[in-house]
Amino acid sequence: MAKAELTAVLEPKCQRVADQMGFELVDVALDKEPTGKYLRIYIDKPEGITLDDCEKYHKTVLPLVENYDYDFMEVSSPGIDRPLKKDRDFERNAGAEVEIRLFKPLDGVKQMNGTLIGLDGEDILVEVGGEEKRVPRKMAAMVRPIVDMEGIEEVDLGEE
Repeated sequence: MAKAELTAVLEPKCQRVADQMGFELVDVALDKEPTGKYLRIYIDKPEGITLDDCEKYHKTVLPLVENYDYDFMEVSSPGIDRPLKKDRDFERNAGAEVEIRLFKPLDGVKQMNGTLIGLDGEDILVEVGGEEKRVPRKMAAMVRPIVDMEGIEEVDLGEE
């Protein structure tokens, strides 16, 4: 079964488990690496995902996906700078600073940073340098929030 077909079959199963457990299914990906095929499932919830959440989800979803063609399964949080893919991701991040990387240049640029306005049909609306830009969604290789690390306290690990 091809990669796209496999994720299309697995996603509804993963979604059902996420819904039952109160998690948001962010993404299901099958990645081929030198060590094998990795089934990666990303889950989230408003207060953030814990290691215990990942373990419980892993144990619950495993019987539903174990007979498919992959070597390793990982369940994790998508991270603070998770890419925006679904409409709800763009809605949730309206007003945030984002980085957009394009498959090919648009108006002479292949990457832009700006304030996400939202979606309009199949276009991403972003304010760049005080000007509203319209980026066709199909041209965007990746859109993700820019994480501002200013003001975040350093954690003392007790090492010197």
